Amino acid sequence: MLKTFIAIFVAAILTENYILQKFLGICPFLGVSKKTNTALGMSVAVIFVMLLSTAVTYPLYMFVLVPTGLEYLETLLFILIIAALVQLVEIVMKRYIPTLYKALGIYLPLITTNCAVLGVTMLVIEKSGAGYGFAEAMVNALGAGVGYMLSMLLFSGVRERLENSDIPDFLKGLPITLISASLLALSFIGFGGIADALMA
Repeated sequence: MLKTFIAIFVAAILTENYILQKFLGICPFLGVSKKTNTALGMSVAVIFVMLLSTAVTYPLYMFVLVPTGLEYLETLLFILIIAALVQLVEIVMKRYIPTLYKALGIYLPLITTNCAVLGVTMLVIEKSGAGYGFAEAMVNALGAGVGYMLSMLLFSGVRERLENSDIPDFLKGLPITLISASLLALSFIGFGGIADALMA
């Protein structure tokens, strides 16, 4: 059992990384990753929302939507739940961490439409057919959040170094950012066999 949880956790971080492998949550990845402190703050908020939204949506889907035959409401209901949780995070940050709240700016409410958060909740439901229960869903959500944080911190480090680098004029700004993001995503392909080895 523990081995399965470790495999799910490691796979969610490295081989099924929601930003670098599934390409979900690209907007904040490109928008908030200029500074490490804002990338970290955004990542912690996303982890919190991923965990809470999975904890709420998984049982709701399994014990309310499926028995009543209302599975088609999954997307709508999940978006409403995520929006409510993001509002909660926004209120808490505004009250207790105002500097981070101001630094994140428009990107904090955008967690509501962050497809990585919605992707975690929906893909876990798909995996329930492969034996994912509530515990596996929560481990997957935590791993996805940690993978999100890892991607954000790595990329913010790259972008901070790029600020002090001599880059040709035609590559400055978005071109070098996209090239760097693609190289970072390419580097994660090397982790392909790790989760399979853990499951064996």
